[in-house]
Amino acid sequence: MPGISTATWGIAALATFGVIVRPWNLPEYVWAVVGAALLVGLNLLPWREAFAAAGKGMDVYLFLIGMMLLAEVARKEGLFGWLAAQAVRHARGSAKRLFLIVYVVGTLVTVLLSNDATAVVLTPAVYAATRAARVEPLPYLFICAFIANAASFVLPISNPANLVVFGAQMPPLSEWLRHFAVPSVVAILATYAALRLTQWRALDWNVCAIEEMPSLTFGGKLAALGIAMTAVVLLTASAFGQPLGLPTFVAGALVTAAVLVTARQSPLPILKDVSWSVLPLVAGLFVLVQGLDQTGVLPALARILHAMATTSPDTASWTVGIVVAIASNLVNNLPMGLIAATTSHAAQVPVHVTGSILIGVDLGPNLSVTGSLATILWLIALRREGEHVAALQFLRLGLVVMPPALLLSLLALSAV
Repeated sequence: MPGISTATWGIAALATFGVIVRPWNLPEYVWAVVGAALLVGLNLLPWREAFAAAGKGMDVYLFLIGMMLLAEVARKEGLFGWLAAQAVRHARGSAKRLFLIVYVVGTLVTVLLSNDATAVVLTPAVYAATRAARVEPLPYLFICAFIANAASFVLPISNPANLVVFGAQMPPLSEWLRHFAVPSVVAILATYAALRLTQWRALDWNVCAIEEMPSLTFGGKLAALGIAMTAVVLLTASAFGQPLGLPTFVAGALVTAAVLVTARQSPLPILKDVSWSVLPLVAGLFVLVQGLDQTGVLPALARILHAMATTSPDTASWTVGIVVAIASNLVNNLPMGLIAATTSHAAQVPVHVTGSILIGVDLGPNLSVTGSLATILWLIALRREGEHVAALQFLRLGLVVMPPALLLSLLALSAV
């Protein structure tokens, strides 16, 4: 019905506007939850379907909880401070070298632990490094946001959205690397070049030397070991095509328990500092996507995409990659990934068209602060450290960083 469709899209647009702009400084999750509640309250979406839609995000919830537990344990046990000191020491007084070190570490964390882990785990460590080096933190903190998306399609586990986009059609790892290895390298290098170009003034400063290196506590060593073991668990789960949420949750819970039992500490301080608000945010986004699916627009998009892919696969590949990249910034790439997955699977498009969709979903969000869940997590981590980045400030930088990386990555994919 046209009236129901219009109302549903209006509520979705209102919720998206609230998440992006945060009127009255209300948290992002409030707007997503209010939008979902309006769909149910106005009978635009049956409550049973709303609960079922929220339940589809269980794997994402478990993944995020596990990562946030690991991050809090690492923070409280001094692992981030120790890593920060190591980075500053190896920079040997050069801000440019420190910038490169942070970028390389951010790439590795994203590839092996996912882009959400980069936002949650790496951001506090980078902030600690800038404090130790006595340099302006934002140029280095921007790395955590941008590399989290730029390196998020090196491996299937590098971004949970990858599993959403491909679903049961996930290619073997060898086939994945054949399609995405070169586009990933292109995206990583192009993003680094753009960030260096835009932050050159801040990188002319000298990095202060650390006179006394802090020692790593036993709890910090346990946390580091736990993060390393989590990376192994994720790679193993991905290789066998298993969901990543439960293994990450179990790993985070076990590491947290081991550290707390060893130190004979209460779990309350860690549980209190976990950013639980991200869970209702994700649930609200899942419900909003389910509401949009009820409007009948997604099946229509599937028919259009199928026709494009049949008539001109190359044109379809470039078009959907760019459109999805832009749209991910309007509705967040998590719901956009769900929408794209539903549409592409129904349209039965070729693999390289799905690959363009994936690049758009993963790399496109580098345009805005609410483009991806990882960037929202990054914003939350920044606020905890007392740093703030306005939406317009990020957009100005994103307009320089994202388009070249996206176009070059799509070009590399088309050449495969």
